[in-house]
Amino acid sequence: MSILGRYIFKQSIGAVVLILVSLTSVTWIGVALRQIDVMTSQGQDAAVFLQLTALALPSLIGFIAPFAVLMSCLHVINRLSGDSELIIMTASGAPTWRLVRPLMLTAVLCALSLVLINHLVGPWANRALREGAMQVRTELISQVLQPGRFNAPEPGLTIHIRDRASDGQLLGLLMHDSRDPTQVSSYLAESGYIVKQDTSVYLLMQKGTIIRTGAAGAPPDLVAFDRYAVDINRFEQKAEQALSLRPREWYTSELLAPNPQDPLYKVQPLRFAAELHDRMSNPLYPIAFVLIAAAFAGQAQTTRQNRTQALLFAFATSVGVRVLGISAVNSANGKAGSVPSMYIIPIAAIVLSALAIQINMRPRRTPRVILAFNAALRAVGQSLTRPFRRAAQEAR
Repeated sequence: MSILGRYIFKQSIGAVVLILVSLTSVTWIGVALRQIDVMTSQGQDAAVFLQLTALALPSLIGFIAPFAVLMSCLHVINRLSGDSELIIMTASGAPTWRLVRPLMLTAVLCALSLVLINHLVGPWANRALREGAMQVRTELISQVLQPGRFNAPEPGLTIHIRDRASDGQLLGLLMHDSRDPTQVSSYLAESGYIVKQDTSVYLLMQKGTIIRTGAAGAPPDLVAFDRYAVDINRFEQKAEQALSLRPREWYTSELLAPNPQDPLYKVQPLRFAAELHDRMSNPLYPIAFVLIAAAFAGQAQTTRQNRTQALLFAFATSVGVRVLGISAVNSANGKAGSVPSMYIIPIAAIVLSALAIQINMRPRRTPRVILAFNAALRAVGQSLTRPFRRAAQEAR
């Protein structure tokens, strides 16, 4: 790589790191604020809180990294233009591709990082996050519940214990579940245990009674039991916490040869195909963003020309391309025919941007239509401001 290429590459890679750290930090703070209840309502320490939020970083970085490359390229191009370095490059005979090469190297490094995140780090982090969340739910009753106090893990669910034995047994257990207004249940048991089985956690109650209240005016149902189990996983009623692994928690090798007996795969097989193709197509976006930035703002301009419009168009076009890609992924979740569009969108952006760079590499005369239109606008502007200029002159 030439001295000029190393100079541009150092600027771009430094800006990518700075922007990526800044955007990831801001996004991580938002995620941390949503998970602050892990420390407050569920009694976990700061180490568990930081671990759970840190495991969400790979997915955040995978989404933010292409935009960090885009903003880095726009920053470098704008800086080179502001310091007249881009003009000097053009005057010395360097084509626009000399500017694109070091920026493209930055995009390729970002794409390789996305491949690593999408196929290895991301699934591992999502699985670890799932296990950590399950561990928190396991400790919810066994550690957080205080004897003699009414505890509410979530709205509509209240649990009370008389005491806790040295082996972790819960004594004098009372649980009132009113999350479903059509069927309110109260559980009373002499004792209870926390039992973990595979990916599920259960509260096993012994020697007790269930009081169920249905429709208004209907008499309650009384059910006596010797042993009764309640699924603690239902305490967080979210789709992400289903017993089956989500598609983003599967490794790529598992997505290539999915288990047909998986409960979630039986219901939504297209989600797994969409996840696989999303991992494959996502690394194309940093390359597309670099070429889009160079197509809109890579040409040399004088310092008197305003480059803000070109930078805004480049950013808006890149965001539009990414939004189309996300829409294609969402469409592929329910329609297999949308899978090719996940590749067509970034590839089309790459090809069209490369053609635009090649076409705009040499200066061309402004079309006469545009010159006539600009002249008409200037004439209209002068005619509208002429009375004000006369009034100003008369006032003098």
